[in-house]
Amino acid sequence: MSVVHRPLTVESALTTGHLDVVTLGVCLVVLAAYWWAWRRSTVSAGRGAVFTVMGVGVWVVSTASFVGAYADVLFWVRALQVVILLLIVPFGLAAGMPLTVARDALGPRGRRRFDAAMASRGARVLTYPAVTSAAVLITPWLFYLTGWYSAVLRGTALDIVTRLLFVVIGFGYFWSRLQVDPVPRRFPQALSLLITLVETIGDGLLGVVIWQGGDIAHGWYAALDRTWGPSLRTDQIIGAGILWVLGDVVGLPFLLTLMSRFRTEQTRRALEIDAEIDAQIDAGRPPSATSVPAGDDAGDRADADAPPALWWETDATLRDRFR
Repeated sequence: MSVVHRPLTVESALTTGHLDVVTLGVCLVVLAAYWWAWRRSTVSAGRGAVFTVMGVGVWVVSTASFVGAYADVLFWVRALQVVILLLIVPFGLAAGMPLTVARDALGPRGRRRFDAAMASRGARVLTYPAVTSAAVLITPWLFYLTGWYSAVLRGTALDIVTRLLFVVIGFGYFWSRLQVDPVPRRFPQALSLLITLVETIGDGLLGVVIWQGGDIAHGWYAALDRTWGPSLRTDQIIGAGILWVLGDVVGLPFLLTLMSRFRTEQTRRALEIDAEIDAQIDAGRPPSATSVPAGDDAGDRADADAPPALWWETDATLRDRFR
């Protein structure tokens, strides 16, 4: 099969378009539903702007621009599209708090059903950190190292379904990790930071495997008989670099957001401890051992008397969850 494209240059990248009716239709429906519900919600306009620009806007660009036009021609362009759809677009959508917007737009009965769905066992399992993190980590490995990639290049319907699947998996990941929307169960931000470090290693390892491994979909790219741009091998190496480096770069805003929420969580916890101590003092009781902040003499004595324990067993929040 032969696909003819003019060479990809800065000029062609700025002027080349690609019509993807399905993706465009889905984006318009999502955007219209969001803003219709937003009028009845308390979510800020800034959140709505992030949802519109970084979420839906970038989603459209990933298929309607040169990225969509050259995704089947150059390996590195497809890699760029994967990063956009799996990481950037879902982060923008989740940051816009769409579930809060949807819940606010519902009536009392609808909110009760919504809350019941959030509290269901299925929702708790699907949003468990290990499940969402495994999905966002394993999906690229399966996509590139199985016949999935070649099938996408040869099938328009599978290509569309795969791109939608990337957005759904990415959204589930960021929704459960950011926790700015209602979630079935909240987890400490310290755990999210730890998971993020592990995921960074996983992303880098996939890039190395693609860089050092055999040619992916060699028959498809060789049949294009492309006479411009990088060689087939160099094209794949560039794509591996995009998956590795760009994946970590675009994850930086997410990491900064997690760190900010971690600091907020720690500050809130400190205020709660102070309030407990004040309440006990006002009641004429000495502060309990669990209420004494770290560094207090009583706390130091308790730590000295306690038997050795693993680090997560000494953290009050994680200890309860692992127990």
